[in-house]
Amino acid sequence: MPLPSPTPAALGYRMPAEWEPQEALWLSWPPNNPEFWPESREAVQDAFSKIAAAISRVEIVRINAHESLHDEIRRLLASADAEADHVELFAHPNDDVWCRDHGPLFVKHRETGEIAATNWGFNGWGDKFLPYDLDNQIPERIATALGMTRFDADMILEGGSIEMNSHGQLLTTEAVLLNPNRNPDLSRSEIEWRLREMLGATEIIWLGSGIEGDDTDGHIDDLARFTDDGTLVISWEKDDKNPNSGPLHENRERLRDFRLPDGGRPQIIEIDLPEACEVPGWRLPVLPASYVNFLILNQAVLVPVFGQKRRDMMATGILGELFPGREIVPINALDIVREGGAIHCISQQQPARG
Repeated sequence: MPLPSPTPAALGYRMPAEWEPQEALWLSWPPNNPEFWPESREAVQDAFSKIAAAISRVEIVRINAHESLHDEIRRLLASADAEADHVELFAHPNDDVWCRDHGPLFVKHRETGEIAATNWGFNGWGDKFLPYDLDNQIPERIATALGMTRFDADMILEGGSIEMNSHGQLLTTEAVLLNPNRNPDLSRSEIEWRLREMLGATEIIWLGSGIEGDDTDGHIDDLARFTDDGTLVISWEKDDKNPNSGPLHENRERLRDFRLPDGGRPQIIEIDLPEACEVPGWRLPVLPASYVNFLILNQAVLVPVFGQKRRDMMATGILGELFPGREIVPINALDIVREGGAIHCISQQQPARG
């Protein structure tokens, strides 16, 4: 299937940076499936309730979930002291919770401020986790529910695999976008062209691979994030014997050539990974825990923490300095990260119109 003609970029759309004004934040609720996290569903629901409640205090939280779960979700959110007026439930059944990856990527018109949805293919991170048919329908359902223009992309793409500032400079990894389990028939240049035409990207910066235990093959939102147009935070590992050290140092080297539109160098700040998070007997020997998997909201930043006082405080302190106008809200993410992701992975921002 070809790209829409004219493409979103040709029509004047671009993907806003995460720190630009948001109308709402989308989540996909844990489905009621007996095979879905049978040993931890209650803990995951509790984590989701706390995250949704924290979001509701600063902006609207919109939740994809099977309609049969709506009453239970309302009860859980009330127990977590969510702002009921800022919670909207949608009868959008889902297979899993990773809305960053299966949800739409929203774009905004440069002149009119209209918001549209781009709909990319989702294949369970290279057919690793089935089923994903319901997840793959989420962008279309959201666009329909909101009466929003939708642009369908001829490419598999997860939202967690890209990171972009307001200049359109886009970070991604070779380990994901060039992996044959996503788009085996597309070359690097063809993938770059689609990112430019669908999202308004102006430059593609390629990093290498990701951290240990990452089911996604190496999503950028565990590795490197913009905090503003000229500042990047990157995951870091000082111990040369740690298996994450080599890939993270290589990614840091690649960023030496990165320049801002004015030719200047970005400020690059290293945030140490947490100490290894291990769950004996779990399918992942080491969890893919990263402090840069934070979520930017209009007036707050939700930061994953992992019960490691010194490193948790160091990470939240750094991010507090980088987001002086936003409240830093630490969220214990261990119950979510044991399933393969953290706060950014479960969320998707919807930009404000205008």
